[in-house]
Amino acid sequence: MPKQESRLAMVRRARRINRELADIYPYAHPELDFRNPFELLVATVLSAQTTDLRVNQTTPALFAAYPTPEDMAAAAPEDLEEIIRPTGFFRAKSKSLLGLSQALRDRFDGEVPGRLEDLVSLPGVGRKTANVVLGNAFGVPGITVDTHFGRLVRRWKWTAQEDPEKVEAEICAIFPSSEWTMLSHRVVFHGRRICHARKPACGACPIAPLCPAYGEGETDPEKARKLLKYEKGGQPGQRLSPPADYPGLPAAPLGGPQARP
Repeated sequence: MPKQESRLAMVRRARRINRELADIYPYAHPELDFRNPFELLVATVLSAQTTDLRVNQTTPALFAAYPTPEDMAAAAPEDLEEIIRPTGFFRAKSKSLLGLSQALRDRFDGEVPGRLEDLVSLPGVGRKTANVVLGNAFGVPGITVDTHFGRLVRRWKWTAQEDPEKVEAEICAIFPSSEWTMLSHRVVFHGRRICHARKPACGACPIAPLCPAYGEGETDPEKARKLLKYEKGGQPGQRLSPPADYPGLPAAPLGGPQARP
């Protein structure tokens, strides 16, 4: 029976995995297209139960129609629902967007607040969404516990918690706050590209030697390579409008759309 890993050994392994992921994904970043905090907030709310690519295909028309919280707050619900319909759960999401836009207009002078306690007071905004906005629009460190993040940190035995807030607290205790936002991006990138939920590509995983769950997925290198997604699999990623300040992003291959991972 394998020896129980000490907390010190786990922390050292976790930090090494983070360093390895930083080398593998030096261009890790939010995969939602946005130009300001309001757009990121709305896009993150829309991203529930769908892909970032689908959101990125939907938001240009949405923000052309409703560029500000004041504009969105005044939208007819049926018109808003029709635009965001492709993202799924459009009635519930429309209700959240109308509610948060009205709250921004009435309580925050039309500006997205830069404090966690203010963000989570908005309709449809939980800690995950708030941390995405804080980390990527305001530079405030935070761990974003989405389904990919939770799955991987449990696979790596960094935590056994299932509740997102408890996961967040335990992972925050392992890493300095300066790493929290980028760690979130790296882990999510790895979960989307290599360490999938049903068929992790173990045989093509660069951090396999550090992973206690190695072997849960395909270990044959050739078969594992066929499971890789986005740029790791030679295909475009989820962004349709990559910002100019990510010079390291690989270009979309095979003449595909200018989406980059």
